[in-house]
Amino acid sequence: MTDTQRNHTHHRLWLTVSGLLIAISLVVSGCGGVVEKSNAQGSVATANGGTLTYALATSPDTLDPHRSGLAVSVRVMRTLYDSLVVQTADGSIKPWLAESWTVSKDGKKYTFKLRKDVKFHDGTPFNAEAVKFNFDRVIDPATKAANALALIRPYTSSKVIDEYTVQVNLSTPSEAFLGNISQAMLGIVSPTAAKQEGEQFGKKPVGSGPYQYVDWKDNTSIAVKKNPDYTWAPETVKNTGAPHIDGITFSIIPEEATRIGSVQSKQVLAAETVPPQNILALKNSPDLQLLQANTLGLPYTLFINERHAPWDNVKARQALQSAIDVNAIVKTLYLGTYERAWSALTPGILGYDESLENTNQPDLTHANNLLDELGWVKGQDGIRVKDGQRLTLKYVDGSPNREKRNDIAAMIQQQLKAVGIDVQVNITKDIATVVYQNGEYDLYGNSQVNSDPNALSAFYHTAEPYARPTLPGLSDPQIDQWLEQGAVEKDKDQRANIYRNIQQRINELAVIIPVYIFPYTVAASQTVQGISFDYLGYPLFNDVRIGG
Repeated sequence: MTDTQRNHTHHRLWLTVSGLLIAISLVVSGCGGVVEKSNAQGSVATANGGTLTYALATSPDTLDPHRSGLAVSVRVMRTLYDSLVVQTADGSIKPWLAESWTVSKDGKKYTFKLRKDVKFHDGTPFNAEAVKFNFDRVIDPATKAANALALIRPYTSSKVIDEYTVQVNLSTPSEAFLGNISQAMLGIVSPTAAKQEGEQFGKKPVGSGPYQYVDWKDNTSIAVKKNPDYTWAPETVKNTGAPHIDGITFSIIPEEATRIGSVQSKQVLAAETVPPQNILALKNSPDLQLLQANTLGLPYTLFINERHAPWDNVKARQALQSAIDVNAIVKTLYLGTYERAWSALTPGILGYDESLENTNQPDLTHANNLLDELGWVKGQDGIRVKDGQRLTLKYVDGSPNREKRNDIAAMIQQQLKAVGIDVQVNITKDIATVVYQNGEYDLYGNSQVNSDPNALSAFYHTAEPYARPTLPGLSDPQIDQWLEQGAVEKDKDQRANIYRNIQQRINELAVIIPVYIFPYTVAASQTVQGISFDYLGYPLFNDVRIGG
């Protein structure tokens, strides 16, 4: 699942929590690292009941997990849907809707024994037929699945053994499969509701999760209420039964000052994605607490489109790397609250290559020399020209300005002008058409939340059978071979080495410009207790209580 827009993506949890929040105490809660502000007023008495109001930075695209491509959607969907298995803080896989499972010797068949006490919100039973329906639905072209399709590969079919036993078949072994099916975008939906609602299921979602859907007011709010029958939570939360609170209202407030102001004025009890400039004020507030979880997967990365000249030349891409001052961007926009990214993967994920840190530093002289070598000569207005063509770069980004990404575009526009590149910035709400359908970009940024380095395949494998082309337009047989090996390698150390090789190769080919690692932050009233985070950094609300 990309935060990404399609996968969009996209926030990831850490085994290591960055120390960017001055003098804030570290508390391990649930299965994820959580940074929580010390409570200056002491403990808060909590009771059952009440509604948690929680402000989101952007609107979900859909609440159909199989069709969603946005990380923000997962924050709501995780309340509605359960998964077959759960991934814990140490990366291990534990039971959830599946009580146990076995794997065939060739690694291509998983046989799951399922819980017998689970019901969907519409009263229909969860069983082997439901699992088969869900997995088959994801690969059905009519579903138009987004992140879920990438996550479920190499799934081919399922066989119902009996009412509560299902055999899942893969075309090839996959070391990422169990971790992938733990993710919310492969959450289990009600087959009855999905068939009945068809295209409208994303606005009328039915799962088996701790909360059930109430309504969705477009661009305003989404409401869910307690599922009173819930008794099958995974071990990653303390409360295995129905939620303590009556429900959650997710308010959609894109404007960051308004969103954080709504917590400070007590209009909402919690709000996500705290702007860097508000960190200190929240730290010193006696009424608020700050929670944080780093996100795993692919960091926010600028992909250079190799399908377009001159960016199909490695020297031109290296010139971009040398001319763009990522350190200045991250420091200026995030004020020390975001870590700079150095690689195609985030720290904390298997195979992350620390040796890439502090490489690719800005060097304008080198950038200018490379462009000179390629025959691009500066004109009177400072923009380079070759064969009568100006050196332009189409930079596409989405709207609204999430995580200050539009500001990154503006800074890069100025930085590249200094070496004679005319950056044309296109801020659009239609990323799907502009980027994925038409490929009208030279530089486009994206990220993805994921627990396994195999997530690189969807972005860098030449022949990966996805509905859209890979973002960098890369075609490298060596990377393809390593990605294929990494997907099936059982030895953890050898697998990690394979992914380190891939990261080195991506760096050598100047395919990308890694920018930042997203820390998922939540500002909350001191009256709110029990928000925790899963392995990927998504919030969990099973244990939430609201005090006086």
